[in-house]
Amino acid sequence: MSRKTAPKPDPLDLAGIDDLLSPEEKAVRQAVRRLCDASVEPCIAGWYESGELPAVRELARELGSLGLLGMHLEGYGCAGTSAVEYGLACLELEATDSGLRSLVSVQGSLAMYAIHRFGSEEQKRQWLPRMATGEAIGCFGLTEPDHGSDPGGMRTRARRDGSDWVLDGRKMWITNGSVASVAVVWARTEDGVRGFVVPTDTPGFSAPPIKHKGSLRASVTSELLLDGVRLPADAVLPEVTGLRGPLSCLNEARYGILWGALGAARSCFRTALSYAKEREQFGKPLAGFQLTQAKLASMAVELTNGTLLALHLGRRKDAVGLRPEQVSLGKLNNVNKALEIARTSRTILGANGVSFEYPVMRHMANLESVLTYEGTAEMHTLMIGQALTGESALR
Repeated sequence: MSRKTAPKPDPLDLAGIDDLLSPEEKAVRQAVRRLCDASVEPCIAGWYESGELPAVRELARELGSLGLLGMHLEGYGCAGTSAVEYGLACLELEATDSGLRSLVSVQGSLAMYAIHRFGSEEQKRQWLPRMATGEAIGCFGLTEPDHGSDPGGMRTRARRDGSDWVLDGRKMWITNGSVASVAVVWARTEDGVRGFVVPTDTPGFSAPPIKHKGSLRASVTSELLLDGVRLPADAVLPEVTGLRGPLSCLNEARYGILWGALGAARSCFRTALSYAKEREQFGKPLAGFQLTQAKLASMAVELTNGTLLALHLGRRKDAVGLRPEQVSLGKLNNVNKALEIARTSRTILGANGVSFEYPVMRHMANLESVLTYEGTAEMHTLMIGQALTGESALR
């Protein structure tokens, strides 16, 4: 019997997970990587340092031209890719910067998904094709200044005035807010929580940008102010009432995050591995010291485990769908481990780890936001706890 000699593994993929991907999945990943390398990587460190994302509308159109906006949705100009392909795209986007992946996630998994899942045919035809190409940017208004983890306490109200709706309230930490053409806003009505499709040029709507961020600096973040925003009767999303609507949208976004965080982790690990081979102390490379090798080995194991978990959840989502607690399992584990990898990578780089000449500190700061948004680590822990015990610890 002849023995096969396994090829030498890629240090970034010791387990050979790439062998589990189809040619089509690899092609999607490579196309996203090419776009990031050509259009974003040369500029992202400077954008982050200056706290801006210039030419965001042009960037959105470029992302749309590659079919990345709402790519996992069907019809209306959307690409209709698999969940795994969408996940791989998120990983590559966040390997460049979490802000870039957030732009795509909010557009596709929150704003577009809400309209696609719960909107009328007229709403879908009006907005989804333009959002898929990046001609129109969307945002998603759920979080409020006093209500983040508990959206059921929202104070934004929508009341009937004749056949119209009138919205009043505030939303906070809204990605894409000040550059959006359309906002999906959730508000309390006498019938329960409802979603509204709000053109951002509607009188009474404004989206002042949020400045002085220490994280996600290369991302547009805004507050939404709704002061007597009058909308026609058909502005409401007709197919859902209650928190089930916005929470299902968040579940879509969390799925992309559990992949995306691995991109930030991979970027940090790759940087630390390269630096350890080149940087010399006490007459030899850092990579030759046992403590450094222990750090690198631990990071490689966690990156492998997280990727296998993401791939399993992606295959399951494509086959039978995912329950919220399964998505929580992925987001909680992968973001936590990505943060550990970023922090450990920073220690290998020493003082250089805090310089924006390297991506590690930028990814680490971004991941602090990723840990919190679309459900804090505490909330996901309790969702998993409820799935295990059958008891809710939230009330």
